[in-house]
Amino acid sequence: MRLTNLPIDNLRAFVTVTDLGSYTKAGQLLGRTQPAITLQIQRLEELVGRELIQSTGREIALTEAGEALLRYARQILRLNDEAAALLQRRQPSGILRIGLP
Repeated sequence: MRLTNLPIDNLRAFVTVTDLGSYTKAGQLLGRTQPAITLQIQRLEELVGRELIQSTGREIALTEAGEALLRYARQILRLNDEAAALLQRRQPSGILRIGLP
């Protein structure tokens, strides 16, 4: 079995497109262009070997594979964000002196 790494940026784009229902709105929120978001979703589809989103005009719908990946993507992003927040927290430094009368 070949292991595949799913890039966090691509998963975040996928979840954002799903939540907002729009590639353009997702791009605006993530600070990317709509074509860049489209490429990220296409790359994710290539990596998993399945179509994830079906577009009909301006409407988007998740495929069965997209629904399954969405649940995992949310968990992966939550854990990623928690780990990043924990490790980026500033550690207290210096000496704290408290004087009480």
